[in-house]
Amino acid sequence: MIGADDVVLSTFVVFCRVGGCIMAAPGFSTERTPVLMRLYLSIGLTLSIAPPLMEKFTTVFLHSDPSGMLATILVEMAIGVALGLLARFYFLALETLAASVAMTFGLGNIFGAPIMEAEAAPALSTFITTSALTIVFVTDGHFEIIRALYGSYDAAPILQGPGAGGLLLELTRALSQAHLLALRVCSPFLIFGLIVNLGLGLLSKLTPQIQVYFVASPLVILLGLYAFSLLYADFFTAFSSHFRMALND
Repeated sequence: MIGADDVVLSTFVVFCRVGGCIMAAPGFSTERTPVLMRLYLSIGLTLSIAPPLMEKFTTVFLHSDPSGMLATILVEMAIGVALGLLARFYFLALETLAASVAMTFGLGNIFGAPIMEAEAAPALSTFITTSALTIVFVTDGHFEIIRALYGSYDAAPILQGPGAGGLLLELTRALSQAHLLALRVCSPFLIFGLIVNLGLGLLSKLTPQIQVYFVASPLVILLGLYAFSLLYADFFTAFSSHFRMALND
């Protein structure tokens, strides 16, 4: 017979995975989100997804060794953090490539206020990552993270979760896919910067008496921002759609 202590223990184990995911998930893990808000969100999500899984988990715990419960809690926290990182990698990769785009536009030395991370980044990179995160939340993309968290109990059941090698393999695959997606959406601006800087380099060699880069810097910034204003809709649409597809996979 399932007792109250088994129900509380099962709910706490679910909370470990949910809390680990919220601790590393994009948007929720930022320093701008208060710690109490993350705690209340983790408790709310735990109480939402635990009841459908309760009977299966309590049955497992009835036949488990109490001495191994600490290891189970640590494994569940590791799985939750890995799930959060799988989603966060896409925004970290986008921030990295967006910083490269800012440098090609000549805006790499103009730092903005840190919003998602603790360290300051180029203002254009901060704008791109913050806008992408806002669009993901506005289009209910964060529910895909919750859906993936609930579905993780089918792929990695409690007491039968993947080993460290499996988690590292998944993280590596997500990291490569995230950088490929960021490179795909940022490639038009990187190609623009390559062509412009190559042309300016050839022009400076032909006319060494003129400070070509000094004269052309305002024009490069203006053309770069104009190109971004033309392509920003497709830029954010492609990123948000591919992000949701990656979470569904």
